[in-house]
Amino acid sequence: MVAVITGAGKGIGRASALRLAGDGYKIAVCYNRSKEAAKKTVSDIILSGAKAKAYRLDVTDSENVNSVIADIEKDFGEIEVLVNNAGIAEQSLFTDITDEMWQKMIDVNLSGAFYCSRAVLPYMIHRKRGKIVNIASIWGETGGSCEVHYSAAKAGVIGMTKALAKEVGPSGITVNCVSPGVILTDMTSHFDESTINGLKDETPLGRIGMPEDVAGAVSFLASADADFITGQNISVNGGMNI
Repeated sequence: MVAVITGAGKGIGRASALRLAGDGYKIAVCYNRSKEAAKKTVSDIILSGAKAKAYRLDVTDSENVNSVIADIEKDFGEIEVLVNNAGIAEQSLFTDITDEMWQKMIDVNLSGAFYCSRAVLPYMIHRKRGKIVNIASIWGETGGSCEVHYSAAKAGVIGMTKALAKEVGPSGITVNCVSPGVILTDMTSHFDESTINGLKDETPLGRIGMPEDVAGAVSFLASADADFITGQNISVNGGMNI
């Protein structure tokens, strides 16, 4: 079994890579800039007794995506799971969002998931099996003030998930989505203690989420237990905004 995870050097991607390795998958650890972090993820997976290899992948470059996915098929064999995790976040007033900021947010968070899914699907359709798990966000569900471009991109991921699930379901492929709430990663590392405490107060479970919380949902959707689940969005947010 082979799982491809984008943005797998840190945070949710790393936690998902380690979790799926524990589930018995060979892991293609894809990264763009975080080379050393990706190498650490690979090393930790190998130390656990599983197999892994790092691949530099720019999700905004469709030709690069196609090439890397082909390399993974050659190196590891049949790709059964794709986790579209690579993403960026940014806070800005709507009127301060430039054309370049908007386009970059869409390119990484939405187009990246599109390119990677399109690259693996011919293999999956040919074999009549496969699982795609997209990582969206609570703000893709509810919208986030001062994160309009991010919210729009992640809402697009949720919409793509639902539509693609209907299209490839007859080929035996499931497509689902996980929408994390506030998770302790590099994306939230700039929050001060007061902000973190405020977010905890807004969360019924009274804590900030960990990458492993999201990885658990990814593991479930990648497992046989989720074979009859498709087109769904699982909110991993501690009860925030329910």
